[in-house]
This record gives sequence, structure tokens and C-alpha cells, in this order.
Amino acid sequence: MTALMILAVFFPAIAGVAVWCMPAARGDRALRAKLNCGALALELVMVIALCFGKGTEATLLSLTPTLSLFMRVDAIGSVFAVLMSVMWLMSGVFALEYLGHDEHEASYQAFFMTVLSALIGQCYAGSMATLYVFYELMTLLSVPMVVHERTPQAVAAGIKYLIYSIFGAMLGLLGIFFFQHYLGTVTFTAGGVATAAGASQTGLLVITFLVILGFGTKAGMFPMHGWLPTAHPVAPAPASAVLSGVITKAGVLAVIRVIFYLVGADTIRGTWVQTTFLVLALITVFMGSMLAYREPLLKKRLAYSTVSQVSYVLFGLFCLVPATFNGAILHIVAHSTIKDALFLCAGAIIHQTHKTYVRDLRGVGKQMPITIWCWTIASLGLIGIPPTGGFVSKWQLATGAISGNLGAFGIVGPIILIISALLTAAYLLQITINGFFPGSDFDYASLENKEPGKRMTIPMIALAAGVILCGVFAQPLMDVLAPVIEVIL
Repeated sequence: MTALMILAVFFPAIAGVAVWCMPAARGDRALRAKLNCGALALELVMVIALCFGKGTEATLLSLTPTLSLFMRVDAIGSVFAVLMSVMWLMSGVFALEYLGHDEHEASYQAFFMTVLSALIGQCYAGSMATLYVFYELMTLLSVPMVVHERTPQAVAAGIKYLIYSIFGAMLGLLGIFFFQHYLGTVTFTAGGVATAAGASQTGLLVITFLVILGFGTKAGMFPMHGWLPTAHPVAPAPASAVLSGVITKAGVLAVIRVIFYLVGADTIRGTWVQTTFLVLALITVFMGSMLAYREPLLKKRLAYSTVSQVSYVLFGLFCLVPATFNGAILHIVAHSTIKDALFLCAGAIIHQTHKTYVRDLRGVGKQMPITIWCWTIASLGLIGIPPTGGFVSKWQLATGAISGNLGAFGIVGPIILIISALLTAAYLLQITINGFFPGSDFDYASLENKEPGKRMTIPMIALAAGVILCGVFAQPLMDVLAPVIEVIL
């Protein structure tokens, strides 16, 4: 299993670079597409196999006697690895048609594959130092996906994304230095590491706050959310899908590792750190939903939606309650599936109609019924309508907060989640209603079929089905998490 773990981390990058450099594939777009999608499918098989290799570990490189790149397979890492691999495969298949005539498609595919390697490396990181290395690689390698269009707007968005991400990661690097001092180690341990003798509790809390704030940048948490609504609209739709559905979760994974596998939940429970982040998470939930409601540009509306929805997850984590932790992980899975589906649907609409503003989408449901039905199912999931995954995760978050002895947050939190859900219904279902019911004054004679081909349609249908399956089969995932939660909380 050790060899399989190492292979799973580096295989996507090796495959992506090899295909890019392969003379036979250089001028053959179809061959390149088949090889990359085959590699993504094989990667998914490997990370699923590693779900049965819990406890597998290896040291990749020993830098000093106290610092090494250490890898380990555990339940949380496996959930993220499988999720990321599935979303990457769906986006990769969609890109075959979406980028079919793009002159920079080959370089996009190469970076697309290498970013997945960096993400899988984070999933199996066994220490803060290892997570930091792969986190930085993920940031640097994903910049070309943001600037893919090579327009001034794309370049500016890429620079903004890079500045925000590097600043956040630098706070993570600061944490490595001080955690080594305060805890005596930066190796992840379920439940956290005991504070070193003589270490300052105040100093540990300050560093923990800064590190969580830094990693919260990638998750789009206020006040470090500014990159997200700028980067997503300019990137190609397949890139926007994984930026929103997957790469934001890299920040969430880092937060989970810091709180529950390094400093320990008991260290911050009841402190100003927990209170501050609960406030920031709820501000982000409401602010993101309101900005999405007011945003007329389709992809930017979805970007603001991500700002809001990822902070549902952060709120659940910061509650430090078993039920809300369950809800947070369920929402990670549900939101990734939902938001990938929504961005792919938005990409299909833009690709086929060249319309980017919500106000121009009247009648689009008549032209693209499959696409808009997939959009509608995903929208219902994000709102939290049963039996979708979004309903189950939000149920766990709200009921866990109410019963979790959180004081005012046990009341204010669920109220804000409900308000956000109402705003979500308003800004997503508007497209469904206007798409299928454009009104009596609409020129129906001008309509023509705009449905995309199978390579774009199949991933959208698969993800829409996944939105429902996440709700119907939520219990098996909760059963997997139960022993983990028992240890860390």
C-alpha cells in the first residue's frame, strides 16, 4: 500500500507531463484527451483502493532530524482524495468538448493534471510541513488555469489569486515554526498534540488564529475572500468548477488538520479564537448570499455563492460539535458535487449561447432542457431541498448548532443559514423559471436547439444524479466518520 500511496500522489502529474511531451499526442487532440481521461480514471481507482489502506505511511524526504515530508492515509484524507478525483474526472471529461478548439488546450490539460497531484498530496499529508509543500504547489500550478484565456482581465485575476494565496500560505508557514516550538512536533495526530511544557497558551492561540485565517483564504472566508469572485468568472468553466468545488476545499482540509489534528479542539473551545471564527463564518455566509443575489453576471453569481456555501462548512467545523462536524463533511461532499454541476451547466450555457448575464437567459430552458434540468436539480441541492445532499448536510449543521451548547450562536447560526437558503433559492431558481417560462411576450419562433454534445452533457447528468445520491446515501459516510469524530472531539 505504501507504493500505491506514493504512486497515487505523483501519477497525475507524471501522466499529464508525459502526455504533453509525447510526440504522438502533441498534434492529436483526440489521443491526448483519451490518455488524460484514462489517467484520471486510473487515479480514481487508486485512491478508492487506498481507502482500504488506513494507516499506510511513508517518509518521502527527511530534511532535518525534526522536519520531514511525511505521508499517511487516514479516513479524512481518503474522503477528500476520492471526492477530488471524482470531480477532476467529471471536469476533465467536460473539458474535452468545451476546450475542443482552444489553442492552449494542451497546456491547460498538463497543468490540470499536475494540480490534482498537489491536491492528493495534501490529502495524504501526515504533517504540517508536508501539507504546506503540496499546498504551495497547488497554488502555483493552478494559476495557469486562472489565466488560461490570456486576457488582461484573466492575468489581473491570476495575480490577485496568487497574492491572496501566497499571503495565506505564508501564515501557514509561520505556523510550522511556532507549532514546532509550542507543540514539539508538526506531525498530525488525531485529537491534537499536547502542548509542550512551558509553552505560552496565549501565544499558541494567536498563532492558531493566524494559521486558520491564512488557510481560510483559500476557502474564501471573509475578509480574505476577494480573490474568489475575481478568479472564477475569467477562468474556463471546467477550471471554475474545480476552483469552486475542489480547490476551496483544500483550505478547508488544512483548517481541519490544524484544529483537529494539531492543536486539538479543546485548545480553542470557548476561547476568543472560536468566537471570532464563528462570527467571521456567519458574516461570510450572509454576505456571500447577498452579493450572489445582487450579481447579474452568471459565473460571478456562482462565485459569490461559493463564498457563502464554503463558510457553511467552516461554521460547522468551528462549532466543535460532533453533529456539526458531520454536517461539515457532508456539506463538503454535497457542495463539491453541486457547485461542479452548476459551473459546468453555466459553462455549457455560455459555450452554446455566448450569453454571460442572467438577464439574457430567458427561454434558455427551451433551447437547452437537459442542461437547465441539471441546473435545477443542483440548485435544489444548494438550497437544501430533500432528498438532496444539501438538505442532509444543512440539517446536521442546524440541529447540531442548536443542541451544541453554543449560546447565541446556537440560535443566530441556524437563522442565518435559513436566510442564506432563501437567498440561494432566489438567485438560482430565477434562471430555471425564466429559462422554462420566458413569458407570453417571448419570441418562441426564434428558439433553436442549443444542447451541447455528450462529452459536456454526461458529466452534468452524472453530477446532477450525484446531488441526490449524496442525500440518499449520507449515512454510510457518517458511519465512516463516527470513529474519527469519537477521537478528535
